[in-house]
Amino acid sequence: MVTFEYALLVRRRLASTTEAGWEITFHWYGPDGSMADVTEYGDTALTHLNRVGAQGWELVTMTEDHSLDAPNELHRYHLKRMLSAPAPRPRMGRSGRMTRVGR
Repeated sequence: MVTFEYALLVRRRLASTTEAGWEITFHWYGPDGSMADVTEYGDTALTHLNRVGAQGWELVTMTEDHSLDAPNELHRYHLKRMLSAPAPRPRMGRSGRMTRVGR
């Protein structure tokens, strides 16, 4: 059976008092429930997606929150990756000896 784990990359563009007038941050929500500010790893979503793609993560979908006032933006990148399959457990055969599953 194939199983997956899921994670979320969130990109926020917020108004700020800096010279640019806005700031962009990226946060990673891991499959274990952890959250980390990963802004320092890149300044574009593509940079972050390529980084986690190299770790086996696959983009499933992207959503944008339209409830925020301009110039604020919120993008969510939903990702998944396959978990390695556990080794098959031995079973008792009809003869009472241990056999491997799939044999």
